[in-house]
Parts: sequence; C-alpha cells; structure tokens
Amino acid sequence: MKFLKDILAHMDWKEKTGSEYIAVQDVTADSRTVGEGSLFICLRGAHSDGHDFAAQAVRSGASVIVADRPVTVPEETAVVYVKDTRTAMEQLTPYFFDYPSRKMRMIAVTGTNGKTTTTHIAAHILRKMGYKTGVIGTVHMLIDDEVFPTHNTTPDVVDLQKMLQRMVSEGVTHVCMEVSSHALVMGRVAGCEFDTAVFTNLTEDHLDFHKTMDNYARAKSILFSMVSSEGQHKKRKHAVINADDPYAPVMENAVGDTALCPVSTYGIRETADLRAEDIRFTGKSSSFSIEEGNRTWPVRTRMAGRFNVYNTLASIGAAQAEGVPMDVILEGLADFTAVPGRFELIDEGQSFSVVVDYAHTPDGLENILKTAREITKGRVIAVFGCGGDRDKMKRPIMGRIAASYGDLVIVTSDNPRTEDPDVIVKEVAAGVIEKAKEKPELEYRIIADRRSAIRSAIGEARPGDIVLIAGKGHENYQILKDRTIHFDDREEARAALKG
Repeated sequence: MKFLKDILAHMDWKEKTGSEYIAVQDVTADSRTVGEGSLFICLRGAHSDGHDFAAQAVRSGASVIVADRPVTVPEETAVVYVKDTRTAMEQLTPYFFDYPSRKMRMIAVTGTNGKTTTTHIAAHILRKMGYKTGVIGTVHMLIDDEVFPTHNTTPDVVDLQKMLQRMVSEGVTHVCMEVSSHALVMGRVAGCEFDTAVFTNLTEDHLDFHKTMDNYARAKSILFSMVSSEGQHKKRKHAVINADDPYAPVMENAVGDTALCPVSTYGIRETADLRAEDIRFTGKSSSFSIEEGNRTWPVRTRMAGRFNVYNTLASIGAAQAEGVPMDVILEGLADFTAVPGRFELIDEGQSFSVVVDYAHTPDGLENILKTAREITKGRVIAVFGCGGDRDKMKRPIMGRIAASYGDLVIVTSDNPRTEDPDVIVKEVAAGVIEKAKEKPELEYRIIADRRSAIRSAIGEARPGDIVLIAGKGHENYQILKDRTIHFDDREEARAALKG
C-alpha cells in the first residue's frame, strides 16, 4: 500500500483532482483486474483506449485514475492528469512495488534466438550453487520449479514488477530473464536494475516493428547501456557478448565504463574469452572443450546442435559473471535437459526421429535444419509456416532456407492471426519453389491445415529420417482471425505416431 501523495512524488504530473491522501492498494492498466483501492492507468492500445474504461474502473473500486485527457468519473474520484500515461506508468509502477529488482541479482538475456534456453540453463546452474532462482520469458515464469503462465517474452511494466515483487517475497535471489527488443523500446523494463546482460545473436526478425537491422540492433543495445549506467544500487555488473555475431560491436559500444561493467566474450569462430573447440554431436547430446587461460575444461550436455553450444557458452559466461565456479557450472550442464519446445524429441518408439522446435526466424530455422542434417543419416522432412501480422519479408527467405536443407518440405499455417492463411502459405512457398528450380530432387507440398501437414510428414517418414516440426514449439494454441484454438504440435505429432 502507498499513499497517493507519495506516488505523486515519483512521477511527472500536470494537475489533479481529489484528495492526495488516498491509500492505493494496487496498480493496474487493465480494467478487468481493478479491485478496491486500485490506481487505474488509462493506456491507449492498438485496439482500445483505457480512458474509455475509467468510469467502469471506478465502479469496480478504483480510487485513483491516471489520465492524459479528460475522463468522466464521479466528482469525488481522484484523477491525476499527466502528459503521457505510458510514461507515468513507467515512473510510478517500480516505486509502488518497492523496486524489487534492486533486491535480487538480475541476469538479462537479449537476442533474436536462444534467449529461452540460455535463461533456463543459467538458472539451472545457479540452483546447483544453492541459489533460489526465478525465470521470466517466452514459455513461462518459474520460481524454482513452480510454473506460472506468461503471454509476452517480456511482460508489461506492471505485470513484470508484480512478478518481481512476488519473487522477492518468496526468497528468490537470482532472476534469469528474457528481454525482448520490444520491451527495451517500449519501456516494459522501466525501473529494473540489471546486473549481468547477455547478448546471444541478431538475425532478421521483427522488422515490421524496427524497419531496419540497424534499428533492431540499437534496440537490443539499450540493455547494455542500462546495465552499465551510473547511479545504480548494486555492484558487480557484467556484459557477456557473442563474439561471433556481426552486431557484437554494437553491444560492446553501448557499454559505458568497462571498469564498472567488464565485458566478456564467447564464441566458436572468433577469438573469445570462452571459446568452444573440438565440438562433437550425437542425436541427443553435445560435447566440446573450453580453453580458458591455461586450463582446458571438458563440457558435456544433453542438448544437440551447434546453436545449443552457443546457448551453453552464453550460460557459462553469465554464471561466471555471477561468481559460480567452473566445476559447479559443468555439473549443472551435465544434467540439464532441454526446454519444452526447444528441439524437443517426440518418441513413441518409432524408427525415425520427430523434433518440435520454436524456430520461427530465418536464422532459427536454419540452425535447427543444420542440426537435423548433422545428426541424421536419412532424409530431413521439414514442416513449418510463418505467423500472420508479422514481418512479411522473412516468408520467402524461410522458404528458401527450408528448401536448401530439407529433402521434403511441407509448408503449412502457423498463427495466421488476422491474415488469410492461404496467402501466407503462398508467400512462404514462393521461396521453396524458387530454390526447387536449382534443386530438382527436392520434394515439397503445400498443406495449409497444420494437423494434416504434420500427419502427412509423419506418414512419409522412413527409418532413419528426421521430421522437424518448426515454428510453434511450446505453444498449445493457434491464433486464427476470429478465435484462438487449442493446438499443440507435440500432441499432434504423438497422435499421428500412434495412428
């Protein structure tokens, strides 16, 4: 609980009506969650305007309304007028929840691919050290092994601060958190103090939002400016950067004083502080060695694929930045199992492999297809699509990539959202057809219905083949134009395998 007069001291406001001695019990920008004593922030969204729900919020118990244009509410209601409600939300919310990020170690991971796996590996290692961990990201929120659902890679500022406050109350010491470019640009991490910042990679995605790759890179680099900024409340800051990525210099340049925030690097090709050598794969594991100073460390994991070597290196760098010794790190890596929907093997005793993966970007799809090619002696059968209302430029690119590495490519629907799925499928298939002109042995099909596409792929598989179902991973839904339905690639694959 906070009094309005104290909240006002932590935000920019123009004028107010009503008493400033009102006790505020909660903060929300969602009229559906307003309760007795809530402060309701009127936000403008893509489809609705919170100002239109101010009166409803008061009826539901809101004692304070924050608005940037006139609202019609009972005269006795306290209304605080501000220049911009989103800015006000970013200012007042962390204060209301007592700046929870200052009370825990915060490990933030940004990049196009690998964020989820990296946060989960890092949290697993930290638990080996005896710490209580929280994970916030695409798949879910975790407090140790307790699972809570999430809806965005990085929740909005109110939900995020509530999550962090809950973690503090439950004794969490270290938070491993995915931080998206949208979150950095849109202020969702306002009020967060990060301690270790990790950069995985930057490949084409979200260009519908960022427009150019340089803009996208600058958005990611905000995290490294944050972790190295002056006036923070905790010590021991660190940046961990993938030296093999061409945008690594952008992230390094965003770090301020490297004496206060040292930078360490990892990679496979370039010279780096953590460099993987002698890499070997099986269908279900990876091994490599790390040269660190005069010491060589053997690393073994239960995850396949070169992309997971990068994720492992990023996690090692983050754990070292948090003071975890290498012997504990290696112990944690040895018994870590894959994150749901990240190169997840579906095994019903069949004579071929079936893998479900979240890859939904050109680079992500290429990574898992390369891995599939490396670990199978048979054919690579790829099932994938592209989401609607998202970057259209990547659709034919992903089609060409699938055709480059696959033997049988089945283009299907993903989450079409408000777009016509047949149109999306044709745009993806254009890339497949283009590549097929120079690869006559390629087989391809266009099956818009995702269930039918999965069944077709599994029905075609022969002993030694690998069926790769990409795009949705852990998601158990499909977003259509007029509704969201239950749909889980893993369930569909199992059903097809059982006949």
